[in-house]
Amino acid sequence: MKIKLYNSNTKSKELFVPIDPKKVTMYVCGPTVYSYPHIGNARGPVIFDVLARLLRREFDLTYIRNITDLDDKIYQAADDEGVHISEVTQRYTKIYQEDMTALGVEKPDLEPLATEHIPEMIEMIQVLIDKKHAYESQGHVFFSVETFDDYGFLSNRTEEEQISGTRIKSSEIKNNQRDFVLWKPSTGETPGWDSPWGFGRPGWHLECSAMAKKYLGRTLDIHGGGSDLLFPHHENECAQSMCSHSGEPLANYWVHNGMIDFDNVKMSKSEGNLLLIRDLLKEIRPEVIRMAFLTTHYRKPINWNDALISDSGKKLDRLYGSIRQLGKISPGEPSEEVLNAIADDINTPKALSELFAIVKNINNAKSDEESRKLASILIGSAHLLGLMNQDAEIWFENIEVDKALIDHLLTEREAARSNRNFERADQIRQEIESLGVTIEDGPEGPVWKKL
Repeated sequence: MKIKLYNSNTKSKELFVPIDPKKVTMYVCGPTVYSYPHIGNARGPVIFDVLARLLRREFDLTYIRNITDLDDKIYQAADDEGVHISEVTQRYTKIYQEDMTALGVEKPDLEPLATEHIPEMIEMIQVLIDKKHAYESQGHVFFSVETFDDYGFLSNRTEEEQISGTRIKSSEIKNNQRDFVLWKPSTGETPGWDSPWGFGRPGWHLECSAMAKKYLGRTLDIHGGGSDLLFPHHENECAQSMCSHSGEPLANYWVHNGMIDFDNVKMSKSEGNLLLIRDLLKEIRPEVIRMAFLTTHYRKPINWNDALISDSGKKLDRLYGSIRQLGKISPGEPSEEVLNAIADDINTPKALSELFAIVKNINNAKSDEESRKLASILIGSAHLLGLMNQDAEIWFENIEVDKALIDHLLTEREAARSNRNFERADQIRQEIESLGVTIEDGPEGPVWKKL
């Protein structure tokens, strides 16, 4: 099977060719654990979970998603609560993992903690200093951007855009305003570690480079994350890794997922529109949330609204409804069409359309044997997307019936019967019954009731 991925480095869709024909390495930036995760924190894990499921069919995959458990936001959260930092990081790491599990995201092979890899970070900084790519200034160590001619190649930003997009603003202790921090001093209650440059802590960008190297080697097959990490985080990762590795690339394929908007307004803390996964799960079934992520191509922004949630729920009703009357079905091999859709740059909307093509074939099947065979393919295909993981009867146990939709379908069915289009009328009946209701035709017309 040929897999194609859009590479943010080359700005084009490329055939995926791993370094090792049998093994694949993938590193995805994980959460900074200082608060409850929001839906923006979940889109990437869901998308890369689908990619991981596909890759595991073809290769021996090692998939790493880190946990950032050292950050000024974490220290501030602990100070605000009056608790030890570890209490904050352990609590929100656990919550993040629980939320991802609820959304059907399978665990990566490893979730390394930044605090457990300080020696590797110090070692990388020393290499950069020795190679004249970094310098010490007043207890800080900065990466010297001017020593890396290709700086900016990943994000394709101009020098002016690089300065405006840096996390740390202008400073008199930096040689160049584009230079970014590798090590900074810790004082007072701020956590720190002993180093050749004094007691301090690493910069944000360094942890991913150090942990990726330790577990996956100098060059990864795939490095993933949200598009908001393209600059400065991933740009700086490339710079420090490539300069410490004598020019070897950090990753051959850079894959970035799009952001989430609310009515076309970017989700952000400043906009006051952060939607926590915990809050969503109280009102919406987790598989509906996962479906909502998959209905839009991963590189495009998602406009999150009630209509998206409603439509996602109806899609799942159709999927589960098509197998509801067939009893216990074991998942089979996924269809070639679904596999090819996911292999084509994780095209989940196309994969979903192929699922519904199978649903249509189930509804039109001429025998129970044919229906069950198709249902097995449907379930196996849906599992690649992390969908249809429960029994159909359980899915419909507490479902709310969309009365307006059923009434509309009944009207359409009656029109088909009047036109003697009985095949279409039967298809509509099956669609109605897939929504969890049954139809009884009487002298006064059809009557439906919830099963």
